[in-house]
Amino acid sequence: MIELEGLTKRFGAKTAVDNLSFQVRPGVVTGFLGPNGAGKSTTMRMMLDLDNPTSGTVRIDGKHYRDLPEPLKYIGALLDAKAMHGGRSAYNNLLCLAQSNRIPQQRVAEVLDLVGLTAVAKKKSKGFSLGMGQRLGIAAALLGDPEILMFDEPVNGLDPEGILWIRNLMKGLASEGRTIFVSSHLMSEMALTADHLVVIGQGKLLADMSMSDFIQQNSRSYVRLRSPQQERLKDVLHEAGINAISVPATGTLEIDGASSEQLGELAAQHQIVLHELSPQRASLEEAFMRMTADSVEYHAHAPGAPGTGAGFDNPARPADVPAWGAGFDATRKGGE
Repeated sequence: MIELEGLTKRFGAKTAVDNLSFQVRPGVVTGFLGPNGAGKSTTMRMMLDLDNPTSGTVRIDGKHYRDLPEPLKYIGALLDAKAMHGGRSAYNNLLCLAQSNRIPQQRVAEVLDLVGLTAVAKKKSKGFSLGMGQRLGIAAALLGDPEILMFDEPVNGLDPEGILWIRNLMKGLASEGRTIFVSSHLMSEMALTADHLVVIGQGKLLADMSMSDFIQQNSRSYVRLRSPQQERLKDVLHEAGINAISVPATGTLEIDGASSEQLGELAAQHQIVLHELSPQRASLEEAFMRMTADSVEYHAHAPGAPGTGAGFDNPARPADVPAWGAGFDATRKGGE
């Protein structure tokens, strides 16, 4: 288990992590979400004693990371896939790590095979593509066969086969009772992988709950109905005390507070033909955007939108700063 208690980190006047407390439990994949600048990377670095907290503590199996005698046997982490010696082969990079933690040499070949790098084991890592570098970093995390694994953007640079592989790997490791903690900006992938979510914004804890509860509490779910007898359907719904919202653009009705089973049975009782009866549930992305709307530090405006200035005529941008793309203007929240 990973336990954070009152974790705070300040860089001068900037508070990157603000009194953060939560637990990462075994047996599930815990997703770690937050907008850019929310403090995710700083939090993960403090978990591994790469940054010292201003106050508060982090414990790995009840101990500080620095007190673990052979840390790779307790926790494996991928924070930066480029954190390898480029002049060494993939095999030798892992061998050095293995020897420093008294891990048997044969384990190096095992993890290289597991991540699909056996064929390039003797090649220098500086020539690796981004995806190959990710696989090597994942191999390093798995090297000590630890009970706790922590990944920051693990699918970055992976092809579709690699994304499916790492997803199944994390879920498989969690099913063995291991603790899996993963940060990613890919909401669609996180929705398929994580069972539990920890969400932070501006360094503060916003949510610590199951994936299903997070989506339910931070989004709108409704049932969509479409019928050639639309007016009669609306009358029947009104008589039943069910409020329906008409959507002229699609010719449908949207109903909150009633199940699709209830609506289907009601239509059948009154012999109303339905061409569509579909429950609409929000995605993780929609729920995340709604919860973190007030915590986003950087906003990008669409071309021609207020604040951008057509033709790059943006008074907020100094004259000596070039406009990088048509209508692009990333502005920091708070007018900076």
